[in-house]
Amino acid sequence: MNTACSSRLDSPHHFRPSRPSLPLRSSCSQRSCSVLKSSSSSTPSQRFSPLRVNPCHKRRRFVVACSGPERDTSARALRNILDSPGIYQGFGISAVSLGLPDTGYLSYGEMVDQGQKITQAVSIPVIGDGDNGYGNAMNVKRTVKGFIRAGFAGIILEDQVSPKACGHTRGRKVVSREEAVMRIKAAVDARNESGCDIVIVARTDSRQALSFEESLWRSQAFSDAGADVVFIDALASKEEMKSFCQISPLVPKMANMLEGGGKTPILSPIELEELGFKIVAYPLSLLGVSMQAMQDALTAIKGGRIPAPGSMPTFDEMKKTLGFDKYYEEEKRYAISPAKSGYWSSDIDVYNSTDQQQSQNPQEFLTEVITPTVYSGDKDPFSGIWSRTLRIRITGRDGFEKLDLRIPAGFLDGITNIVPALVGVNMKELLNNANEEMGGKVLLDFRDRMGDRIMVFLE
Repeated sequence: MNTACSSRLDSPHHFRPSRPSLPLRSSCSQRSCSVLKSSSSSTPSQRFSPLRVNPCHKRRRFVVACSGPERDTSARALRNILDSPGIYQGFGISAVSLGLPDTGYLSYGEMVDQGQKITQAVSIPVIGDGDNGYGNAMNVKRTVKGFIRAGFAGIILEDQVSPKACGHTRGRKVVSREEAVMRIKAAVDARNESGCDIVIVARTDSRQALSFEESLWRSQAFSDAGADVVFIDALASKEEMKSFCQISPLVPKMANMLEGGGKTPILSPIELEELGFKIVAYPLSLLGVSMQAMQDALTAIKGGRIPAPGSMPTFDEMKKTLGFDKYYEEEKRYAISPAKSGYWSSDIDVYNSTDQQQSQNPQEFLTEVITPTVYSGDKDPFSGIWSRTLRIRITGRDGFEKLDLRIPAGFLDGITNIVPALVGVNMKELLNNANEEMGGKVLLDFRDRMGDRIMVFLE
């Protein structure tokens, strides 16, 4: 085979491998699954496709992928600094979300749920860790389709048994050759049935579980079954890495540089590219340094200090990374003048049908000022009402305060224009029953249909 027959990475938004014997997969842009669409109209897998083989080009781009999208902030850092794909791996998710080792605790649902939050937070393509597909071949198909809906650009599938073990650790066992290959075939079928071009990365753990020769056989079989990228975990030497890259030359190979001490030699990206690798993953860098940084910060706080200047970003830098500036800029597009703002809430449960219709369909949200009728002497039992103040406080169900307003108690006729939920409440009767000498008395305390807590005090 001609090893030079490969695609060139002209843009970070192209990262999908393919082979001359296979037609290009159809784009997800024709699907109704809007979660896969980006602002540039390209799909996640199209933004992750610089490894697609094209006879017209002579070179493929070398891709550096870091694990770190276990957190939204880490994913944003990958986007801002490397602008490269992120790997959403089980080790990091187990550590960050569960505080547990990567020994099979994570379920399919947890990976998809957490992963969707990450893919929606960033524009970089994210490769998801599908573990062993969470069951048989039918479960593999469900996993692939779920990862597509979650917005992943790629999925890594391995040949371990259940419960699986973490890479570079003891106790790894793999399924039979036949079952391992069927998993990849099922993944390819799921992709084709979905009309999407998610990148399928086929991983074998047989190097550590069985032998190097077995891992080469499985990698070749995975390539023949339609995998876009192949990956042997825990290769033990540079020679093994070179031999791996010589099988199926047109199929991209992935290397895993386990920082901190794994079984695979740590090589530079240049050395890996010279051997024939097209993707390198750094799974622990961001997680490892963040764990150390948290320990250092907590040690400092325990000693009565705060982290030293330079050891953490400033508050302004944090806000910029998290997108505050972009939010404020976009918020201006929808700003309204203060005169047109107002408060409206759902109404209380006790009222008649006419009041219900009025409160649910207010004509406008402007606060109406009612001019009261002024009484003198003892002509009205509420002659002393103007000396009292009503305080209306509304707290949303999320715990945030929505309104804290004080008005003269004489404005009873206009209070429902401020808070429609008070329609049907006899405020005059409540005031009449209140002790004139008691300040701060709670006249009313209830929750409306939206879950907001409404409290009315007499001061």
